[in-house]
Formats: sequence, C-alpha cells, structure tokens
Amino acid sequence: MPKITPFKAVLPHKAFASLVVSRSYETYKKKELKAKLAYNPYSFLHILNPGFKFQHEISGMQRFNMVKNRYLEFHEREVYEYDDQEAFYLYQIETHHHKYTGIIAAASVEDYKNNRIKKHEDTIQRREEIFKEYLKVVGFNTEPVLLTYPDDSSINEITETVTQTVPDYQFATVEQQMHSLWKINNPENIAVISQHFEAMEAVYIADGHHRSASSMLLSDEMFPQTGNEKYTRFLSFLIPESNLHISEFNRLIKGLNGLSKEEFLYKLDEDFRIENRGLGLYQPSKKHHFSMYLDGEFYSLYLRKSKYNFNDSLSELDTQLLYKTILEPILGIHDLRNDDRIAYVSGKESIIRMKKKIDDGDFTVGFGMLPITVEELKKIADEGLQMPPKSTYIEPKLLSGLTIYEF
Repeated sequence: MPKITPFKAVLPHKAFASLVVSRSYETYKKKELKAKLAYNPYSFLHILNPGFKFQHEISGMQRFNMVKNRYLEFHEREVYEYDDQEAFYLYQIETHHHKYTGIIAAASVEDYKNNRIKKHEDTIQRREEIFKEYLKVVGFNTEPVLLTYPDDSSINEITETVTQTVPDYQFATVEQQMHSLWKINNPENIAVISQHFEAMEAVYIADGHHRSASSMLLSDEMFPQTGNEKYTRFLSFLIPESNLHISEFNRLIKGLNGLSKEEFLYKLDEDFRIENRGLGLYQPSKKHHFSMYLDGEFYSLYLRKSKYNFNDSLSELDTQLLYKTILEPILGIHDLRNDDRIAYVSGKESIIRMKKKIDDGDFTVGFGMLPITVEELKKIADEGLQMPPKSTYIEPKLLSGLTIYEF
C-alpha cells in the first residue's frame, strides 16, 4: 500500500559533490563547524548556517529566509543542478564494518497519516511546528527520513544489478566512508520498484520522526487539491530490514537519589538477581538482562522470573523495563527527555565511554543495554505504541545535501 514516487532531484555538480555534502548539522561541535565553514566554501553547512557569512548567529524566521537565500546562491554559483528526468536514486554507504544500500524516493504524507508509514517514537509538538515553518519558507527537504521495509527479492535483484554498474556519483569522506549514488530512471525498473512497495502492508520509520510529522503539518496547512502536489510528499531513504543496523543507547545517571550504594543494591535485589562481575568490561547478553557499572565494578542484573509481568510489546522492551523497575521507582527519574540527571551514550565502544564518564566522576552509575531488534521496533509501531526516548541508535546516518527534494 505505501506509495513511493520518483522525482527530479537537485544534485551537486559532480566536481563539488564530496565538498558539498555534510553530516547532520546537530552532530558538529562548535570548533569543527567553524573550521568547516571557514575552509570549505562549498559545504552545505553554509546553507544551514547562513549567519556565518556575517559572523553573526541568527535564529527564527530570519534564519529560515537566509537559508533559502544561501540555497539560491549555491544554484547561482552552479554548485547545484537539476536532474533532467525523474528517478529513484540508489544510494550506498560503505564503512569499515557495514555496507548500506537503499533507495532515495519521495514518500507520501497520506501514507504517514493512514499508518502505512508507521512510527515508534513520540514527537515534540513545538519541534514539529518549528520545522514545519522552516519547510514552508525554504521549500525543500535535504535530509531523508530513514524508512525500513521487509526484504523483497525483486527490489533486491534490481539494486544488486544496478550496483554492478558505474555509479553516477562516488566519493569518500573524512570519516573514511565511501558514498555511491546511481540513478534509476529506467521505466521498467521504476514500475517494478513502485509496484512492490505498493504491495507491502506498511513501511516503518527508523529515523526522522519529527521530519515526517512536520511534513504532514505542512501538507495539511497548504490544503492540497489533488494530492499530487509536491508538498504532499517528503524525502525518504528506504532500506531493507536486513540492512538496518541498530545499536544500544546506554544510560548514565548522576547520583543515587539520596541512597547509599548498599541501599541502592538492596532495592535492586527486589526485582533482579545481581552478580558482581568485577573490573572487566561487561555487556548484557540476553533480553531482560542489564549490565551496571557502579563504584569501579561491573554487575549483571537479571530480572527475576517472578517479576515477568508483560501485557504488551512496550512492557517487554528493555528500555521500558529499566525505566519501570529502576529509573523511575528507585532513582526518581520520571521525565526521560528533560531530567538533567540522565544522559545517554551510543555507538561504537559505548560501554567503554560509559565506564570512563563514571570513572571521571561525571556520573554515578551506568546501565548497559542490549540493542533492540527490528522485530521489536515493528511490534511497537504495529501496536501504536511509542518507545522511551533514546531506545535505538540506528544506522546508517545519512548525509545532508546530496539529493534535494524541492516542493
């Protein structure tokens, strides 16, 4: 049922592609961002950070208008060009450990509204509204919403065949990743891909809940007449479930809510079987099992079978279980999104970084999590539930500014 459509992308001139693309704006530290802007006049970051030209930070509607102006300037300098025909864009990211291959397409707001594009996270209304206003002013999407779908042999056959040909774009980044892009503009391939997606019951948002929600708000505000208006779609990157990589977000906590170490362990013992694992790094190995780092030692926490009381997919989720058994009742953390006593660490070597932050005295206790599976993510979405914040660290992380969808 989900309807994805090809589109005419705005693409960087091939000579500038590796210089133009950037990571998501929020991932840059202040010094790194300043260096990128100072030494690379082609970086897409100049569009997202338009005040740098005047050495002045701007915000709100003024920033939105200047983003649009910087984008037009990049067109005038011929840094960007329009594709000459509609296409799907096959995009591949190759890292040291993984190779991700998926299809860049325009996804339907109507599918999002009708739950054919399913979500697993709650969104913040204020952020939705701000980004909706941003989209309304600038008139383009630059960072795709990451969607995942059940593996499909016919789609896989097309993508495998296409990746054997010479890419239309190929470049390496300083993060030591190889990025390749192919245009799929053959009518037969477009038809097969479109038909096979329409035959699926649903696709699932892996990353980009606020972007998709804001696109829906914009579409509703514009009162579409035909449903074919460009603003009724949003930029997406569709990747098969088998190719999605989910890592854990480990939890770091400041203080023990007024408890001594002994009192804290005593309270944990009510719900968990606790084993001291000593000084060596220790990670959980099964569901309903956490590692804990406290006072220079690792512990394993196994939920007691007598405490198994699951009534839906959310209650079985380890991030929810940790919240309901430890974070809320023992440590007094009720707001996982805004309480400044909790922080999250993700990605490669996250258990090492968790230990270091506690050893340095920044935090008191840390909890190591088992990564959530794609099946768990889908069950949560199918039941219309929302995961706790920072339940998943999902890869691939996509570049901004490679394929732009104008509306």
